[in-house]
Amino acid sequence: MDRRKRFRRIGVFEVGNTLLMLAVCFITLYPMWFVFINSLNAPQQALLGTVNWFPKELSLASYSVVFNDKNMMNGFYVTTLRTVFGTAVHVLFTAIVAYGMSKTVLIGRKLYLKIALITMLFSGGLIPTFLLMTKLGLYDNFGVFIFPSMYTFFNMVIFMSFFRTIPDSLEESAKVDGASDYGVLFRIVLPNSMAVLATIALFSAVYHWNDYYQGVIYIRSQDLLPLQTILYKIIAENSMSFIQQQAMAQFGARLPGNSIKFASMMVATLPILVFYPFIQRYLVKGVMIGAIKG
Repeated sequence: MDRRKRFRRIGVFEVGNTLLMLAVCFITLYPMWFVFINSLNAPQQALLGTVNWFPKELSLASYSVVFNDKNMMNGFYVTTLRTVFGTAVHVLFTAIVAYGMSKTVLIGRKLYLKIALITMLFSGGLIPTFLLMTKLGLYDNFGVFIFPSMYTFFNMVIFMSFFRTIPDSLEESAKVDGASDYGVLFRIVLPNSMAVLATIALFSAVYHWNDYYQGVIYIRSQDLLPLQTILYKIIAENSMSFIQQQAMAQFGARLPGNSIKFASMMVATLPILVFYPFIQRYLVKGVMIGAIKG
């Protein structure tokens, strides 16, 4: 009887909604699964192009080519360095600006917010930005990955909205004890803002890890190319490195180029996928608090 009642509660909407969500999950996950199994497939099977669900013969030959490629490993190092330093600088600088902008007594605060809002909606364009980076000496320089992305207005608004939720009494108590504004920020405000710190750090880290555009526009030295730019050149321009071409020749041209591309995609994607679940709970909390209080 109880089972019948339970089934009666499940209506057409619940069934349709579940099927729709399963379809969305399949459409989202299958491309990644396809890349993963084809990166593990034996070269002979990959050449046939018939692998859809599981590898018919396991092989790590494609990953061996990727990890023995000096350019790929150097790109991995540059991307990791860029992600760590870029994220730390962005979070620190944006938090300092947001703390100041969260104070209503700041002179010119409303004017600055209006001007900054315009810059968020309209960019300067590619050519003026390129000329500016060149004049600043950031062309073909690692700094082009760090300095232009030190601050974004959108993330500053999220920070500012969160800082307003912290009781003024905490800051006043610290100032009574002799703390300066920077002391209040680093000893009181930031330790109580872990949710928004994790949210902005994740936004920035994902941007730095996935961005290939700046490497295409501003970098010419092979040693400074990030991993995503190298991957873009392999896929879009079909330009494999000399080591990868040698590896294909070593396998008697039996190792298809697509296998190397799939393995390169997995190497480029896996670190951020592993990192994401550990910070997801902070992401949801930080975004919700910023949205509700904003």
